[in-house]
Amino acid sequence: MEVGILAYGGYIPQSRLQRSEIANAHTWFNPGLKGLAKGERAMANWDEDSVTMAVEAARDCLTELDREQISAVYMASTSFPFMDRQNAGIVADALNLNSSLQTLDFASSQRAGSAGLATALQVAKGGSGPILYTTAEKRSTKAASPLELTSGDGAAAFLVGQGKVIARLLGSHTEAVDFVDHFRGEGEAYDYSWEERWIRDEGYLKIVPAAVEALLSKSGVAAEDITTFCFPVAARGVAAMLAKKIGLPESAVADNLQANCGETGTAHSMVMLAHALENSKPGDKILVASFGQGSDALLFEVTEEIKSLPPRKGVSGYLARRYAETNYNKFLAFHDLINLERGIRAETDKKTGLTTLYRNKGMTQAMIGGKCSKCGTAQFPKSNMCVNENCGEIGTQEDYSFAERISKVNSFTADRLTYSPDPPAYYGMIQFEEGGRLMSDFTDISPETDIKVGMPMRMMFRVKDYDNKRGFRRYFWKATPADASNKGE
Repeated sequence: MEVGILAYGGYIPQSRLQRSEIANAHTWFNPGLKGLAKGERAMANWDEDSVTMAVEAARDCLTELDREQISAVYMASTSFPFMDRQNAGIVADALNLNSSLQTLDFASSQRAGSAGLATALQVAKGGSGPILYTTAEKRSTKAASPLELTSGDGAAAFLVGQGKVIARLLGSHTEAVDFVDHFRGEGEAYDYSWEERWIRDEGYLKIVPAAVEALLSKSGVAAEDITTFCFPVAARGVAAMLAKKIGLPESAVADNLQANCGETGTAHSMVMLAHALENSKPGDKILVASFGQGSDALLFEVTEEIKSLPPRKGVSGYLARRYAETNYNKFLAFHDLINLERGIRAETDKKTGLTTLYRNKGMTQAMIGGKCSKCGTAQFPKSNMCVNENCGEIGTQEDYSFAERISKVNSFTADRLTYSPDPPAYYGMIQFEEGGRLMSDFTDISPETDIKVGMPMRMMFRVKDYDNKRGFRRYFWKATPADASNKGE
């Protein structure tokens, strides 16, 4: 039975911070940054983190697919919101997966993204059910650093397993080398990086070719037969140099998305793979390599099954869902890189009762409501009594998921009196098409968004609020405009 990728998905935040704004803010200190000022970088909203982005990529991946058979959820990141709470478990909860599955986090290296996929594929060879693998990153970068301009936020997800794969695994190889190009020690907020030319000459150009050449030798595939080469590096020309050294076609070098996204850390090799699959055709051979304390190399061959994969938004679709952000100060605030005076209204204690959270996690994290088994009325939240005035039955509520349901705006307001990290706070009453109402926060409302009564909305998994005293964050679902580009059409 063939093992490989069954489906893919991607997610890139809506806001794109213009790099020219970053460079202009630091010209007085480091005018050399103007050399990196072209294009834009993906910028997560204040209520997004690696977990919420992973959920969105996973939802995109699982478009029109059965979630009941998923046997495991793996997640990779170097910017996990929780150091001692399984982040993959939160993803599984948000997707309303059953509890009889394995969850696992991968971290501590820019190679974690590719290592996680390689592990998932290896496990799948044993005949387990499909494994959902996702990776996401929201990195903290020092102001006026090159990394601040070249990085970006984003996520990718893959369903891997046996059966009707859209891309079969031809082979993989890992070179584990403790080559320290950068590091982040315990308790440190930022990476410490070493000299770029040394990293290029001694790292990229020596370690990566060793991994790729070993993979090609094991799989019996010639370098000139590679259709697409995905290598996540922001430095110009490095991927092309690697291709030339290995003997790959020049035309195979994939777009590193530096112009309109930025490098999404450990997720970027996977983001590039998801992007490559969007326009691939049967027979294409996609080579993915990563770098970080060694190198992983994975080789896939696209199959005929890709033609029957349900449409999805993908990386390209989310890149098209774009708002050009020119406020660099907003970026600093959203990434908690500045000590901002948030006012008296922000001083409310956000302590979360963990017992209450657990008892209500079906509602809060999976957005499970109820549906009356007698009259079919849907309602949120779920209660013991049917809200239909013509029914009113007791104990007839069955679990009913609202996360994937489209709703419409009944009423809304923009509030500058209540505290919001991104004022004004938008919220309103939304009515789900199948029944059920919710007074919901709105998210990803840009200055260009024209909210109207009757506007279609979809739900997105986001951070509800932060408890900075205790290092905890609560999640919930928020409404966002659901235009055609939001539905994978």
